[in-house]
Amino acid sequence: MIRRLFRMRETGLILIILARFVVMSFASPYFLTWNNMRAMAMAFAVEGIVVVGMTILLISGGIDLSVGSVTALAMVIAGLLFLAGVDPWVASAMAIAACTAIGAIMGFFVTRVGLHHFIVSLAVMVIARGLCLLGTGGRPLGLYTLPPEFKFLGQGSLGVVPVVIVIFVVVVVAFDFLLRRTTVFRKVFYTGSNEKAAAYSGIRTKKVMFPTTTLCSALCGVAGVIYMARFGSAQPTFGVGMELNVIAAAVIGGASLSGGSGSIAGAILGTILLSVVSSSLALLDVSVYWQDIIRGSILLAAVTIDHYLNKRRG
Repeated sequence: MIRRLFRMRETGLILIILARFVVMSFASPYFLTWNNMRAMAMAFAVEGIVVVGMTILLISGGIDLSVGSVTALAMVIAGLLFLAGVDPWVASAMAIAACTAIGAIMGFFVTRVGLHHFIVSLAVMVIARGLCLLGTGGRPLGLYTLPPEFKFLGQGSLGVVPVVIVIFVVVVVAFDFLLRRTTVFRKVFYTGSNEKAAAYSGIRTKKVMFPTTTLCSALCGVAGVIYMARFGSAQPTFGVGMELNVIAAAVIGGASLSGGSGSIAGAILGTILLSVVSSSLALLDVSVYWQDIIRGSILLAAVTIDHYLNKRRG
């Protein structure tokens, strides 16, 4: 039992995170402070919502490079509608619906036209970012008159626990349960492992790929609305490079770029690890340029390990 526990990828990630905490507690007196822990938790919580969608999509055999741009577009759509006089909750619902529609359009091009996820999401990444800049003129939208009850979504707390963390936990627990326990979501694993074999066994693979693609964009919409409530603004350039962090977190957590494997728990641990690394680099006053190099190196290492493990399975 203990040997099996230590073979689990999640156990290794937990040990690495704990080791990082121990090292940083000596390296910086500010690391284990309440303010830093809270800031770190809020940072990975919202991005973690997007990681959930990306993980499910990766397991099904897809990938989405547009998550950062779509998250920013959700902020811009909701922000512009609010400035036009629309209730912020209605504006947010419309923004999430728009992001869901974007995911459905990507799903159409993948499942009906037959294009690869990589190409479709790359095109949508550019289009969504262009729409953000077009709608705002390239300038941030100051949403200073957002009502306090809406800002509570991104800035408030239930006791000592930020609302953002509560939403994050609900999303993680719900989709982790669905992925582990429901027949519908188990088909995601079969489709990602071998799409042709899954089709021959009676699984309608297109009806698996379409909703997973749509779900990923929908969760980007949710994250965008939370970011808007948290910052009180809509940033058209927000989320640049987010796709790298999200994919890296999912792959570090065990999701394969070849599809068919992964877990929500592992992906969230990957998200926490990357958040701890980012916080550590900032506290140690490491240059922003070096931070990018280090994050890119972590992604390369994660993909290399994934490739090696896939070769061993094959």
